[in-house]
Amino acid sequence: MSKASTITHLFDTNNTNFFVLAGPCAIEGKEMAMDIAAELVETTQRLNIPLVFKGSYRKANRSRLDSFTGIGDEKALRILAEVGEKYNIPTVTDIHEVQEAAMAADYVDVLQIPAFLFRQTNLLVAAAKTGKVVNIKKGQFASASAMKYAMDKVTESGNERVLLTERGNMFGYGDLIVDYRNITEMKAMGKPVVMDITHSLQQPNSSSGVTGGKPELIETIAKAAVAVGADGLFIETHPNPAQAKSDGANMLPLSQLEDLLKKLLRVRQAIV
Repeated sequence: MSKASTITHLFDTNNTNFFVLAGPCAIEGKEMAMDIAAELVETTQRLNIPLVFKGSYRKANRSRLDSFTGIGDEKALRILAEVGEKYNIPTVTDIHEVQEAAMAADYVDVLQIPAFLFRQTNLLVAAAKTGKVVNIKKGQFASASAMKYAMDKVTESGNERVLLTERGNMFGYGDLIVDYRNITEMKAMGKPVVMDITHSLQQPNSSSGVTGGKPELIETIAKAAVAVGADGLFIETHPNPAQAKSDGANMLPLSQLEDLLKKLLRVRQAIV
């Protein structure tokens, strides 16, 4: 499936299959990104699952000053562009400030609004005006109904290509819980809904200043999301999560992805 046909697929209401946004949390280097992309492309093409390659060119929201933030904006964005060109697949990355929208849009196909920033009007409008697909993550502190107003900021700025992403809600100070009603409520807004599986299993605000996670529950969260009708799945994956420079505690080992996707396809086939 080509880049253009994949983007079209995202918004096709007659789809019988889910799509995936998958890749490492952060772009750590060209070789790593290309190796992960190669395996993702091979697996998803064999399973006929549309793929959008994910990688953050910069990590702006970090617990500690000494946490990894990136290898340089332009360098990381060029790697994302190379992945997209080599494999003819769309790519997605986060943006954090207004001026980043136009910059990132020169390299990627989907601009992602981080959950903490989903109410930032100027950021949403700037993303909308690039004409790129805009993926809005629901805030950990927000209800599904709040996403309508974030969505409206993009559509009323002239861009109808919006994805809405569920990523769990804060439960106490250091855990998240997924309310699957959010998927149904957001689907009623008329846009594709994505389930961010791996970030929903984070354990933020740990005393060490490094976010924890429960990756052993990835399959559970994913199966439930597909069963209630999620259009897409967001999965951060890495060949060796223990060595990942960001969010390793909640990422899926790349070697486990194919088996997971096969199980999820069976769930999807059971409900369509």
